[in-house]
Amino acid sequence: MRYIQFIQPNGRSASVARLGGRFGSDGFQNEVSWLVGSARDQFPVDLYEDKENTYVRAELPGVTREGIAVEIIDGSLSIAATRTQKTGAGEETEKLSRLVSIPDEVQADKVTAAYENGILTVTLPRKEEIKPKKINVSVN
Repeated sequence: MRYIQFIQPNGRSASVARLGGRFGSDGFQNEVSWLVGSARDQFPVDLYEDKENTYVRAELPGVTREGIAVEIIDGSLSIAATRTQKTGAGEETEKLSRLVSIPDEVQADKVTAAYENGILTVTLPRKEEIKPKKINVSVN
């Protein structure tokens, strides 16, 4: 199995020029709140591949299987999850989501997903014509 990449949740980066020295103003506080909030609503994923499949692995601790939705939409894998936590006053619901580009050679109708111990693994099988095929050479 070969490790392809690690995709960290990305937030919008605020350039220093755009902030214009407003470090003490509400504008800067809004930028920081937005960055922290967007990173919290996403989760990191790992991509792996072997000869027959590509795998997407996501850590979703505290999420129930019923709270996970996985879809393939226009060449991308959409993973959405809802986590409910009990707080002192009641319950708090947190929504998480990621959109991951997937290779064109995936058989969308044979994609499977398994969730165990807080880890979601989505298996994306490759199309038959994309897989390497060994050809025997005969001697005449």
